[in-house]
Amino acid sequence: MFSHVVIFWTQPGKAGAAEALIAGAHQYLKPCPGILQFHVGRMVPSHRAVVDQSYQVALNLIFADKAAQDAYQVHPLHVEFVEKVFKGNCERAVVYDFAD
Repeated sequence: MFSHVVIFWTQPGKAGAAEALIAGAHQYLKPCPGILQFHVGRMVPSHRAVVDQSYQVALNLIFADKAAQDAYQVHPLHVEFVEKVFKGNCERAVVYDFAD
């Protein structure tokens, strides 16, 4: 299995940016071939100091292997998400990829 986790920080002061990211992920990313599991949502507040609470949205995708994730990266729907949704709503993103 290959996990692709993306943490998004939205543009400060842009109303609706988190909602636009979530909706855009459902519209453009979820239909991409090769995704075995799709999960996107807002940061959940925590009383635990170890929990990062500085971001607004996270995306977690599971693929069968790295090759499937590599194909996803160049898929037209992913490219469209980056151009139409990510660039207009995000200030920053960090990606964590790992495999077993």
